[in-house]
Amino acid sequence: MKDSETLKKIVKDKYAEIAVSSERKSKGCCGGKEVDYSVLSLDYSSLNGYVKNADLKLGCGIPTNHAGIKPGDRVLDLGSGAGNDCFVARSIVGENGFVTGLDFTDEMLDKAKRNNVMMGYENVEFVKGDIEQIPLPDNSYDVVISNCVLNLVPDKEKAYAEIRRVLKPGGHLCVSDIVLKGDLPDDMREAAALYAGCVSGALQKEDYLQIIHESGYSQVDVKEELANDVPDEYLQQHVSKRAIEAYRASGAGIFSITVTATK
Repeated sequence: MKDSETLKKIVKDKYAEIAVSSERKSKGCCGGKEVDYSVLSLDYSSLNGYVKNADLKLGCGIPTNHAGIKPGDRVLDLGSGAGNDCFVARSIVGENGFVTGLDFTDEMLDKAKRNNVMMGYENVEFVKGDIEQIPLPDNSYDVVISNCVLNLVPDKEKAYAEIRRVLKPGGHLCVSDIVLKGDLPDDMREAAALYAGCVSGALQKEDYLQIIHESGYSQVDVKEELANDVPDEYLQQHVSKRAIEAYRASGAGIFSITVTATK
């Protein structure tokens, strides 16, 4: 397994590339061959607050559906990308609430801020920061959400401790993420593009939930679980045919789960 800083650089570089590519496409430009990361994403287009230019189809769930966000809440979205979940959350918290998006990729932050200017929201902000060291005050948010991002954080224990720190007493989280049942072949885990696509960094479901429990949360509950049959066409962009055959034969599975927990 690569060291923490190398993994972060892989993720940052890949998501910078995705942000830049999305800007080219929105302007009608063409680039080289692009990887489709939408294989795990769900359809947001019917949700209140949906902003098409913010939807890069990088998620694996819709955490706002289960987050229990109320009008007036302060919401933090970790790994906010171009702002997709932030704008949906803003439609729920209304004028009296506040939404913060946190991301460590400059290109994504730039895109999110441009989207926010376009929408004219004064109660949505986007800040740069690492989820392992969230640059925000203690006890400051009612709800923390995240969509297919915590899986990419090398030190998940530190991430969940930081989430607990910034949540208000009695506040709660709602996270959509990728987990495994069974093991992926080694070369799939080593594929950098798969890591940035939320697959090869996945933990076993039991291990993932155990981290949340051990971080001091209560009422840990899996609200939704979806099997993800990642197509061979996607896997072939990154790993050998033999690795795919070994994966199919192993009985291992890739799942999207949406989890809630309370501080």
